[in-house]
Amino acid sequence: MTHPVIIVGGGPVGLAAAAHCVARGLEPLVLEAGDSVGAAIRDWGHVRMFSPWEFNIDAAARALLDAEGWQAPDGAVYPTGHEFLSRYLLPLGAARALRSHIRTNARVVGVARRGHGRLTDGPLRATEPFVVQIQTADGAIEEIVGRAVLDCSGTWGSPNPAGAHGMSAPGEVALARHVATGIPDVLGSERETYAGLTTMVVGAGHSAMNALLDLATLAEAEPHTRIFWALRRPLEAMNFGGGSNDGLAQRGALGQRAATLLREGRVEAWAPFPIAAMAHHEGRLTITATNSRQAVADRIIVATGFRPDFSFLREMRLGLDVAVEATPTLAPLIDPNLHSCGTVRPHGELELRHPEANFWIAGMKSYGRAPTFLMATGHEQVRSIVAALAGDWAAARDVQLVLPETGVCSTDRVEAACCTPVTPQGVRCPPKLELPTNAPCCAAPQPAKVGCCG
Repeated sequence: MTHPVIIVGGGPVGLAAAAHCVARGLEPLVLEAGDSVGAAIRDWGHVRMFSPWEFNIDAAARALLDAEGWQAPDGAVYPTGHEFLSRYLLPLGAARALRSHIRTNARVVGVARRGHGRLTDGPLRATEPFVVQIQTADGAIEEIVGRAVLDCSGTWGSPNPAGAHGMSAPGEVALARHVATGIPDVLGSERETYAGLTTMVVGAGHSAMNALLDLATLAEAEPHTRIFWALRRPLEAMNFGGGSNDGLAQRGALGQRAATLLREGRVEAWAPFPIAAMAHHEGRLTITATNSRQAVADRIIVATGFRPDFSFLREMRLGLDVAVEATPTLAPLIDPNLHSCGTVRPHGELELRHPEANFWIAGMKSYGRAPTFLMATGHEQVRSIVAALAGDWAAARDVQLVLPETGVCSTDRVEAACCTPVTPQGVRCPPKLELPTNAPCCAAPQPAKVGCCG
């Protein structure tokens, strides 16, 4: 009880956890691998978030900032990553109540029970404190003892590869200097890397769409810029989001803007195009799909999502779903194979609990490989966890969070907008999105989709 609550990661969820610890009279210790809080956000600082300020500010964190005269941003405005960092996270990390509880340049490389490896059992295991090993900026290894550990390290540093099988495609690692991950700043610091060249964007999610939109803007000024969009599934199976039905307007608009790029021919879709190999030939990249199709490009942006890094948790007894890599209780709520709608019900300490007592994974990493996380979810997760650590089990169980609806379920997908499916009662279903007129389903009539209006 005399040791601090160790929080791995100084991003928005990690700092929110620290703020809740302070509010509960617990001592936090935030360990951040970067040289400042929110260091990873700098990588995507040029990107405008699709959640407005009202969903991005934790209540306990705001209380600390308000006590120092902080001027809160307009809750309805959508910040960029840089604005989120400069106007919220950096001031929060510098707040008097938190700054002495944060260590930067402290990369966590191991977590274990004191005197107990993963295999070692015994009656005292659950009551022993944790030993957390960190690597400092000079490469030295230090050990810190904590009463509990919250892993809020996120997944940004562990991007999924481009390969069709969940592994890096042959040649992908060797060609790393030609391959970017996430959302590179193609309109700013990396403009010259993409201007006038052919870029293939791999991925079907929001990151891929953001990259496509930036490249399309670049192409307006640099006419020789070409954009390929590689999708693992057929184009007609693509989910462009909920549009105007999405509770977050910017998120809904993102998918529709990406669909417009296809419709206008500003982006060339390669679908299905599951990548089997990459090679460098005569100064350009040759990308080969599992169906033997080949594309030639100068650059590749891999925006296929992220996966959790458990390497420093090898001595922890984790409870993980075999597919999603979230806890077995949470996994069915977020598994895209089972959970058809993007909106996830609120969950807290109970759903995030691992077999290792007083250890939790919160934030984006808690979702494993699922892609549906919103920052407000992480704030409520750590509020519930810290309440449990403080012994307030009523508050820990009272998980309340109203998340904006995504406006889309997998059952809403139609073969393509040019098809006009009807219900058995003869009611015509409205198209969910608009695709190019050469979409595959237009070649022949498609069967009606039962219940598509629901």
